Amino acid sequence: MINGISIHSIYVLDQDAALEFYVGKLGFAVTSDVDMGFMRWLTIAAPDQPDREILLSIPGPPAISDEAAAGVRDLLTSGALGTTILATDDCPSTYADLVAKGVEFTQEPVDQPYGVDCAFRDPFGNHLRMTQRTDVREVSDDDIARWAPER
Repeated sequence: MINGISIHSIYVLDQDAALEFYVGKLGFAVTSDVDMGFMRWLTIAAPDQPDREILLSIPGPPAISDEAAAGVRDLLTSGALGTTILATDDCPSTYADLVAKGVEFTQEPVDQPYGVDCAFRDPFGNHLRMTQRTDVREVSDDDIARWAPER
């Protein structure tokens, strides 16, 4: 029986640059950094969640072919590989701290029906959100108007 999530993978184009961002700016800790010869196994975790790791993986063999890796790199740099949502106890304060560290946000903190969240990208194009969970509230007309794509 599956009893949890151990490692989530995020594609990056440069693992050293990824460390500068995820460890240096966001405050993650390195949990493993192993030269396997054919690849570097590099994982990080939030300091309070060391058993929930993120593998910072370069697209390519042995996981995917060189041809597929080219497509993944295109999707990565265009921000089309999905979203990773990070947790915080104080979204506005953490947002201000990260802005001061040079993190570029694509959305400032906004009150949502599930909490307060904001959005940013890593240096490679990965779409990240940071959420401060609150009690769930009803979806309002203002929420729907804010989410609606521009016509």
